Amino acid sequence: MAQVLEFKLPDLGEGLTEAEIVRWLVQVGDVVAVDQPVVEVETAKAMVEVPCPYGGVVTARFGEEGTELPVGAPLLTVAVGEPAAHTEPEGSGNVLVGYGTSDAPARRRRVRPTPVVTAAANGSTGPGGPRTPSAPSETGPEPRPDRAAASTGTATDGTAHTRVDALHLEGPVPVISPLVRRLAREGGVDLRQLAGSGPDGLILRSDVEDALRTRAAPGSRTAGAPAATHSAVVAPPAPAAASATHAAGIRIPLKGVRGAVADKLSRSRREIPDATCWVDADATELMGARAAMNAAGGPKISLLALLARICTAALARFPELNSYVDVEAREVVQLDQVHLGFAAQTARGLVVPVVRDAHARDAESLTAEFARLTEAARTGTLTPGDLTGGTFTLNNYGVFGVDGSTPIINHPEAAMLGVGRIVPKPWVHEGELAVRQVVQLSLTFDHRVCDGGTAGGFLRYVADCVEHPAVLLRTL
Repeated sequence: MAQVLEFKLPDLGEGLTEAEIVRWLVQVGDVVAVDQPVVEVETAKAMVEVPCPYGGVVTARFGEEGTELPVGAPLLTVAVGEPAAHTEPEGSGNVLVGYGTSDAPARRRRVRPTPVVTAAANGSTGPGGPRTPSAPSETGPEPRPDRAAASTGTATDGTAHTRVDALHLEGPVPVISPLVRRLAREGGVDLRQLAGSGPDGLILRSDVEDALRTRAAPGSRTAGAPAATHSAVVAPPAPAAASATHAAGIRIPLKGVRGAVADKLSRSRREIPDATCWVDADATELMGARAAMNAAGGPKISLLALLARICTAALARFPELNSYVDVEAREVVQLDQVHLGFAAQTARGLVVPVVRDAHARDAESLTAEFARLTEAARTGTLTPGDLTGGTFTLNNYGVFGVDGSTPIINHPEAAMLGVGRIVPKPWVHEGELAVRQVVQLSLTFDHRVCDGGTAGGFLRYVADCVEHPAVLLRTL
C-alpha cells in the first residue's frame, strides 16, 4: 500500500515568511523524482524553484498560481511506495535551508509507486461521477481555492483525473544542493560520471564547474558575457500587470520583489542622512586599457569589472565607506571584506545581486561573476543568498542613457557609487581642447559614517584611476 506524504513550503532563509506561487511545474498524477522541482515561487528576495524531497506520484496540490502561502503551509502530497518495516520515510537528505529535508542521506532505495487514484478537491471524478475523497481527506464545507484553502491544507486542483504509474525511481546522485543539480542539468553534465570531492563522494558546485571548464574548448569564450557598461543592468522592465478599477485608476500591488524594494528604499530614506558628491572624469585611457586587455586574447574583460576593481582599491584606502551603522550600539562597524552589489533591472523590478569577496578577485574573475549574476537576474533564478550581504553598491545607470543620478543607498550599507554614460565630449587635455570619452561619477554616502573630506577623497581616487589606470598598479 502506498504511503501519502505531505510536503510543506520549506523555510526559504533570510527571514522570509511567505512566498507566492508563480507556476506549478507538476500536475496531479505526475510521477516526481527526489529533488525534482515541483513549483516556482516568488519571495521578497527572488524567484525560487522548490524541489520535492520525496519520490512518487503527486496526489494533490495546495494553492492556485498567484496564491501567497506562509512557510510551513502544505504544498502538495506524494504517494510513495510501501516503506520497509520499522523505518521512517526517506527524503532527499538535502540540508540547504529551503530545499529538501533534513533527514540524513544514509541509505537510498528504489521506490515503486503503486497505482494511485487521485481526485480534485471537490471529490468528484467528473460530471455526475461519484464523490471520492482525495488524499489527504478533509471534512467540513468545501473551501474556496484561495489563501485560506492553502493555509488549511485543502487541495485546489480544478480537474480530477485518474492516472496509474509504476516506475522505478532511481535514487539521486548525492549533491550538496539542488542548485548544483540544476547547474549540471543546464550545462549538460552527467552527475553519474562525476567523482565528488566532498565528504563520502558528495558532489560540490566546484566539481560541476570543473567539468564544464574541462569540456570547454581551449581559448573559448563564454557566450553571452556582458560587454562594456551593460553588465549591470538588463533589459528595461515590461509593464507591470495591474487590475483595472473604477475612476480611482489602476492599482498595482506592492508585493514580492517590488514590495521588498519599496520597503527597503523607504527605510533607507527614513534612517540614513545621505549626501551626494559628483565629478566628471576623462575615461579615455580606461577605455583604451580595456581594449588593450581584450586584444591580448583570453576571456573578455568588462568595463564594469574594471570599475569594480577600482572601487575595491578605493575602499581599501577609505574603509569608512565599507561599513554600516549599528543604531542600537551607536557604533560604525567597518568591514574587512568587500561584498560588492550591483543594480540590475529586471521584469520583476530592481534587484541588487552581490559579488562575494570582490576585493580578492581580479578583473577576469569579476567579469565572470557579473555575467553569471546578470543572467540569473534576467531569468529570475537568483537565490536569496545572491541578493543579501552586500557591503557597498555599484550602480551603472549609464545604460539608461543618463549622465547622473542621486541614488538611494542600499540599506544598511554606507555608500553607493553611481556611473553615468560614457560619451564623447569636449575636454581640455594636456592644455588643448580635444574630444574625450567623459563619464560622470557620483557618490551617495551616509553622513553618519564620514564627512565630506572622506567621501570626496574616495571619489577623487576613483576618478584618478579612471583617468589614469596606471594608478591601480600601486594596489596590485
